[in-house]
Amino acid sequence: MPEPHYARIEQALRARIALSRPHDPLPSEPELAREHGVSRMTARAAVTQLVNDGLVYRAPGRGTFVAVPTRERRADNLIRLSEEIRKQGRKPFARVVLAHLRPASPDEATRLRLRRDEVVAIHRVRLADSEPIAYERALYPGTLSDLLKADLSRSVHEACVALGRVPTRGTATLSAQSADAEDARELLVPEGSALLVEQRLILDDRGTPLELSESRYPGDRYRLDVAFGVEPL
Repeated sequence: MPEPHYARIEQALRARIALSRPHDPLPSEPELAREHGVSRMTARAAVTQLVNDGLVYRAPGRGTFVAVPTRERRADNLIRLSEEIRKQGRKPFARVVLAHLRPASPDEATRLRLRRDEVVAIHRVRLADSEPIAYERALYPGTLSDLLKADLSRSVHEACVALGRVPTRGTATLSAQSADAEDARELLVPEGSALLVEQRLILDDRGTPLELSESRYPGDRYRLDVAFGVEPL
């Protein structure tokens, strides 16, 4: 099935944005329509998608401009970091630091509800282009040892799905911590600098624990957006 016209324009603009600086102007919608041989409505649909993704902003009467980049994710939504990076027009990649099968600690075995007291430990640095965004240390049940045969530079969740375990929901705890020597080495930040730390327990579609992880984000490169309601007084 042919790709929609607006999607081709959107991808072309994403590539342009990746090479631009914040507040650089984009072509106007009439200019995009002429350049790609489409209607102005189609051009507008492409730009609107980029606005919704936070990559560009409209200034009434002035035009559309490249937004200040953020590395954000909704804290109440289980969205892959790699997908968020792609939305920014950047290339996701993971550098594997450690991947092996090892005995589980009593706490790990309890939290993952293990019958076999082994875990698959995978430590990775998550990158957007060549910039480290997160140092991720994740544990999976030892029954998923075939994860060690997967391409761990790509999505581990996709590898879990291929093994019949679909990540579905979870809980997270957020805290602020200082970077230790290991963080400084892997994230290329000064030791003692501020990190956003997210500890997660992810369940599969059967409600069984699938992943116990800790992700450590440099405070100046990433943020989590939180949606909330206000309880009546």
